[in-house]
Amino acid sequence: MSQTRAEKHETTMVNAEPTKQHRWLQKFVGEWIYEASITEGQPSSKATGTESVRSIKGIWIQAEADGEAPGAGHATSIMTLGYDPEKKRFIGTWIGSMMTHMWIYDGELDAAERVLTLNSEGPSMANDGTMSKYRDVIEFTDDNRRTLTARVLEADGRWKPFMTIEFRRA
Repeated sequence: MSQTRAEKHETTMVNAEPTKQHRWLQKFVGEWIYEASITEGQPSSKATGTESVRSIKGIWIQAEADGEAPGAGHATSIMTLGYDPEKKRFIGTWIGSMMTHMWIYDGELDAAERVLTLNSEGPSMANDGTMSKYRDVIEFTDDNRRTLTARVLEADGRWKPFMTIEFRRA
């Protein structure tokens, strides 16, 4: 007897085995120190903090950051990342104590397995009630350093960087 799509999905959920992509995500696991540079608006600003990343059964990672947020004082954020083998896409969420929007990630890893590009949609930086497209690009320069560059899609179709975060292992 053949399984329905829902039954197949339930089986995947119950018997999730880490794939190559899940194993790649384990590079994030550990303790990190970060420095963020905000380039949007004047004057530019910097922020520092720590991040603790744990594995959830080798399928997901959960990153909790604690530190300064430019213009928002002390802040905490939580990012989850995983991989959906059915969609062949990296998926996740990001929430921060400085806002009420939950960011939903959808992304892909480059062929060299160094750059993870995560797309999302969120409130426009113009604070005009509209939504904008965003892209977080995470690049591992080595096993102990990574950079996150946050970009927003401009009206002319260009991705404009507005924040860079440098992470290094603690």
